[in-house]
Amino acid sequence: MTEFNIDQVHFDDNGLIPAVVQEADTGAVLMLAYMNRESIAKTLERGETYFWSRSRKALWHKGETSGNTQVVKKISIDCDGDTLLVQVEQHGHACHTGEHSCFFKPVSGSDARTLNFGEVINSLSRVIRQRQIEQPPDSYTTFLFQSGIDKILKKVGEESAESIIAAKNHNPKEIAWEVSDLLYHLLVMLAVEHVDLADISAELAERATKKQTKGNPK
Repeated sequence: MTEFNIDQVHFDDNGLIPAVVQEADTGAVLMLAYMNRESIAKTLERGETYFWSRSRKALWHKGETSGNTQVVKKISIDCDGDTLLVQVEQHGHACHTGEHSCFFKPVSGSDARTLNFGEVINSLSRVIRQRQIEQPPDSYTTFLFQSGIDKILKKVGEESAESIIAAKNHNPKEIAWEVSDLLYHLLVMLAVEHVDLADISAELAERATKKQTKGNPK
């Protein structure tokens, strides 16, 4: 992790600073907690999140009892120096209720079209990987896992072809439907091949960086 200058931090009168915890690969906001000098130091030292509990007046390691730890990827500070953004790789769920994020109760803007695409894909991937472990009966996902990689790849090919046909028909609703089917079967394939979405994200980020450094060819 890059060096972090604690002198940049403007703590409040109680020696605390709010920390917004964000999932690094999806951008989803997972939780809000508070940190002090000690918890920041522990976080930087261990590479996992440590916070200060205002109710217990004690340091706590996220996931110490639940196993739902947060591996820190980056820590940023806002322009005023009074809020931290902690980007993490979340293992398990972040919320004590069992939800992935603490911000799961919509107040407004609950239309499915407003949902973060990365968060939706990650949520679907988690469900698929849970199906892979539990193998519940009467589940199409279970059927695919039990059928093996050849069946899964056949479905990927079929859905790819149907997505192409939908695009040739210039039908946006049909395209959205077929591409959704394709993405689902791709996620099943990634689960079988033990490829994480974080690996895909890293590859795409690297390609984007290379394109930016090369500039636009004339």
